Amino acid sequence: MIEVAAKPGRSWLHGLIEPAGRPSLRRHLLSSLLVPLMMLLVVESLVTYGGALIYSNHVHDRDLADDAMTLAQMLSQEDLGGKVSPQARFLLEYAPEGHNYFNVSSLNHGLLAGAPELRPASLKGAAQDGEPALYTTMLGRRQVRAATVRIPNLHDPSDQLTVTMAETFRDRHQRAREILLLSIPAQAILIASVFILVLYGVRVGLRQLDPLTARLASREHDLAPIGDADVPVEILPLTRTIDGLFARQRGMLSLQERFIADAAHQLKTPLAGLRVHVERAQADPSKETVHDALQHILRLTQRASRASSQLLALTRVQSTESADAAPLCLLDLAQLVPEMLSVRVHDAIAAGVDLGYEGPSGPVWIDGDRISLQEMLDNLIDNSLRYAGRRSILTVGVSAMPHGASLSVEDNGPGVPPAFLERLGERFFRVPGVVEEGTGLGLAIVQRIAERHRAHVRYLNGSNGGLRVEIVFPPARTSKSLS
Repeated sequence: MIEVAAKPGRSWLHGLIEPAGRPSLRRHLLSSLLVPLMMLLVVESLVTYGGALIYSNHVHDRDLADDAMTLAQMLSQEDLGGKVSPQARFLLEYAPEGHNYFNVSSLNHGLLAGAPELRPASLKGAAQDGEPALYTTMLGRRQVRAATVRIPNLHDPSDQLTVTMAETFRDRHQRAREILLLSIPAQAILIASVFILVLYGVRVGLRQLDPLTARLASREHDLAPIGDADVPVEILPLTRTIDGLFARQRGMLSLQERFIADAAHQLKTPLAGLRVHVERAQADPSKETVHDALQHILRLTQRASRASSQLLALTRVQSTESADAAPLCLLDLAQLVPEMLSVRVHDAIAAGVDLGYEGPSGPVWIDGDRISLQEMLDNLIDNSLRYAGRRSILTVGVSAMPHGASLSVEDNGPGVPPAFLERLGERFFRVPGVVEEGTGLGLAIVQRIAERHRAHVRYLNGSNGGLRVEIVFPPARTSKSLS
């Protein structure tokens, strides 16, 4: 039963009864619209009540003024003689519309009938030209609306009649409430209709995501970009973020595949050599053969260890390019490089190489990563120690340039033929004819680290016939704050 209800034939009100435990875009949209609509109903009710009260006050004021004017004209035609006739008193006391208070006074005879507190002396703004004056006043503790009219007494030209009629606000508020109660159902139906239309519109609008959902669901291992073809504008930031994630995943998968291929390429020869020498030692267990086989095995394991270390280093450098690498910070090459060289002095002495440093006395600023620069310099020094030969001279230099800084490593070894200089830095490339064993990854690591620092690597023939490697760094972006 539950599975059937969840199929495409489900009710279009399903968005309101989705499980509350899971976030729902539809439910969020509808709830964010429902609250303003309910607030709109409240505001509309207040506005309607205010308008109805204004209209009720206008109608009651007009009736009150007409009643006061009618009674005043009727009384002015009678010979009052200080008294109000029974017929006029009946009309004054009859209050079907809530005219509960009245006052009739004469200029010559004073109060003729009605409430003494509404006598003309206490009235403000009473009309002098026969037109009723409307005003709000207090009668005891009760607020009332009053209408006063003054007209001459036709039977006594020297006399003047003042008629005041007042009523409470009860009927006015009652009429306003009746109008409000009549309008609330219509407003509620209108808002409910709007909400239903919005609910339908949200459901139809979310269907625009169906083609994109179906296209993504049809993928298995495809990490190609989603693209913007059928993507609504509102979710473009989301799809572009997913495209960025796909790109990073493609980069990581490419690195993994490349690492596996490189490891197979680099470790195939040492592993094959290890097997050969193990089988040779097993076939001839003599001391000389076993000793020679062990020497070869030691050399092959060292080669495999170095190859694996170089592969891991290259993969690490490449992964920091595609992932979120640590930000570059301001570094002083003139201070940093001597510190890095101090830990390589013993390696140079063991290799019979004279390691030296040349640099300015002042700072040379670049934007860099200390750990990556240490790895880059170690690979350059290892390359020279391996191929320059014993009793060679290796010089590491730092210099400031008009548009950046330069780090150079130069030896006086056999050097590299000019035809192969451009290929230095390629993965697994080794200069033909070189006897020394190597992985061909050291300068590739240098190349990747330089690219991360936005630096340019140049391979040159040194002034003493050896190889000179220069890394030219761009100006430090924060150097202006130091000047």
